[in-house]
Amino acid sequence: MLKFLFFSFVLSTSSVFFGQEQTRILFILDASNSMNTEWDKKTRIELAKEHLNNSIEGLRGVPNLEIALRVYGHQSPITATYQDCNDTKLEVGFAANNIDKIKQRIRGIEAKGTTPIARSLEAAAADFPDTLARNFIILITDGIEACDNDPCLIAKKLKDKGVKVTPFVIGLGMDLSYLEKFKCIGSYFDSESSESFNSTLQTVIKKTLINTTVQIDLNDIYKKPTETNVTMFLYEAGTKNLKYTFIHTINRYGNPDTLVISPDFKYDLIVNTIPLVTVNNIAIQKHTHNTIKVDCPQGFIKVQCPSCSNGLNDITVRVMQQNVSTTLNVQNLNSTVKYITGNYDIEVLTLPRTTQKVDVQQSKTELITIKAPGTFNYTFASEYIAQVFLVKSDGAVEWVLNIDDKSKKGQWQLQPGSYKLVYRLKNQKSSTYTGEKTFKIDSNRTTTFNL
Repeated sequence: MLKFLFFSFVLSTSSVFFGQEQTRILFILDASNSMNTEWDKKTRIELAKEHLNNSIEGLRGVPNLEIALRVYGHQSPITATYQDCNDTKLEVGFAANNIDKIKQRIRGIEAKGTTPIARSLEAAAADFPDTLARNFIILITDGIEACDNDPCLIAKKLKDKGVKVTPFVIGLGMDLSYLEKFKCIGSYFDSESSESFNSTLQTVIKKTLINTTVQIDLNDIYKKPTETNVTMFLYEAGTKNLKYTFIHTINRYGNPDTLVISPDFKYDLIVNTIPLVTVNNIAIQKHTHNTIKVDCPQGFIKVQCPSCSNGLNDITVRVMQQNVSTTLNVQNLNSTVKYITGNYDIEVLTLPRTTQKVDVQQSKTELITIKAPGTFNYTFASEYIAQVFLVKSDGAVEWVLNIDDKSKKGQWQLQPGSYKLVYRLKNQKSSTYTGEKTFKIDSNRTTTFNL
């Protein structure tokens, strides 16, 4: 299984460099022997070098930015009896306009040694000229610490020295037990493909450059941000200009995921729950972590027909907000769908149609139970004008359907109950020839009507 991690460490608080924020990013590349493992017709080291070079090229021309490159595991081959735990080196130091130099050095790297993560992190703290800038480390690796040192201990030492460490960890194809080894260092994210690998690296870099982050809390009825797994649209406020699309996610720590959003606009947020929840004219504050709180308490409606025969799956229900005729959703049989808490009118689209009222409550499932229909077969000797009516318990009749006057035979699925067929031969020209017959429909049974 291919495993890649990215760590981004904030090594100082933000500051002002000649009136503007200075940013430094140190890339640390794992060139240990395990990086020669093949994945998707390439080796891990080839994939890492390719995406790293592409990402560095995208930094060309970014103002107030300096980058550097440290590599480990590339100088001393690992053997069955020896591994060089001091095999870590600053290959290209911080400087302006050194992108071409770093890319050239990356191309010449060969993976051969061990994985001294802790010693690389410890040495990297001295790679930065000062602590006046926003200093970051992005570490790309496919494995855990191979030497005796403890990355968690190194992280603690950096904090004890007054160096702020805020990591982002992104694992590619890694299981949870493996990622848990890095929990002491910071948060982490999964990446399951080459495409998402590249996207994740770009996101981490954006976070180092923008220093403005956002989380969107979808609050339940208790004002806790537990709601998730719904698409969110962020439009430029007052327009139809869609700026961002996200599926809301809860991270491994149980918190809403951190997003990178430009603070240059105000936004209209649409949360695609049923019904939609909108928040307009949202302002994002620069150089800080923003929290957008949205009330989205949700419960469930489940449509079921326990006694329905196999293969009957075309029954649907129409869901509307109470006293509002607009259709919110048409829900299929045997489905469970989330809705914002509140009162709903339900129209069951059987024959005849029936209605129910439902109160959706936080995290609870409201059941819509449908009786299994029966089958009404009819055979006419001639063409008839005919209609079917439901006979209610109080004697009132309710129209159900019209029978095609050109059809001499047919079949309908009807809910259990008492019915009346009113008919007249099509070619007869007097109402006195009207006839009527009653019949009964039982669940999962067929009633045949010959006329």
